[in-house]
Amino acid sequence: MSLTDTAPRARRRDLRIPLAAVLIVIALVAPFIGTRYVTHSLIIALIFMLPAHGLNLLVGYTGLLSLAQAAFFGIGAYTAGLLAVHYNTPFYVNLIAAGLVSGAIALPLGIPALRLRSTSFVMCTLGFVIIGQAISKNWISLTRGDMGLSGIPKPYFELGPLSFGVSGTTNFYYLALAVCVLGTLIAWAIVRSPAGRNMVAIRENETLAESLGVPTWRYKLIVFMISAVFAGVGGCLYAHYLTVVSPLTFQMYYSTTMLIIVLGGGAGMVSGTVLGSLLFVGLTEALRVAPEVRMIAYGACLLVLVFWFKKGFAPLINRFWNAIGGSK
Repeated sequence: MSLTDTAPRARRRDLRIPLAAVLIVIALVAPFIGTRYVTHSLIIALIFMLPAHGLNLLVGYTGLLSLAQAAFFGIGAYTAGLLAVHYNTPFYVNLIAAGLVSGAIALPLGIPALRLRSTSFVMCTLGFVIIGQAISKNWISLTRGDMGLSGIPKPYFELGPLSFGVSGTTNFYYLALAVCVLGTLIAWAIVRSPAGRNMVAIRENETLAESLGVPTWRYKLIVFMISAVFAGVGGCLYAHYLTVVSPLTFQMYYSTTMLIIVLGGGAGMVSGTVLGSLLFVGLTEALRVAPEVRMIAYGACLLVLVFWFKKGFAPLINRFWNAIGGSK
């Protein structure tokens, strides 16, 4: 046996930490690298990342296909808009209220809906979106109907005697980035907890999980409510960024977009939601400057996804991430 056989193999350098540092720097300086429209596209991606995180908890980790995210997204947007317009409340109050109201409304909706299975549950959640849009159109005294809520102020904070506002695309980008980083960490903490393992058990085999003592229906209801909270927080950011909310906030296009983010990025992976938001929202939003090729590029991306990356793009990124890690 040669000395080369008995000597330990050389350890490769772990490149993940420097790469992560580079990505963090890029995220922090992004508004100064690209144009104002690129920053706008990133803000839209960050806004949709939050409800997509909630949907990923339902679809990717618990195995419940829901189309109701647009309904809770709209509820959060209207909650924040009404508070800001009528009571001039600070942004953080609107953010918390939007999440809590969306989660509270999800409770009575989820109790009967989660008794249903597969296709029936999907159709029921689709009905929530239709009902939400109908209410926003017809409750004119509250929502102003098709005219929508306009004049929603930009976010401002009130900390004791100090108060300051967030104006401009660049400043709002950093606000959205901070909220999304916090939301991503919360989603990651949930899926890495014992509750997250129980969610995966329900997804894999609900009957077996229940036989092992997991209160499956209660877990599904709680996840449904948490998912709505994420959507409501995203709706608050949406309302304060666009400064207007209308019944179009409840459109099915938003639900399908969130579903594409989760499935395209990689269901059951927090990193997949981040990647899917940047790819399927940020990139397509940036391509609005070239409308003649925008939908062609979007369709081509979906075709590549369907035929070559059936589990989404995130597993490919994770393999690369593991490959650059240090090993003996």
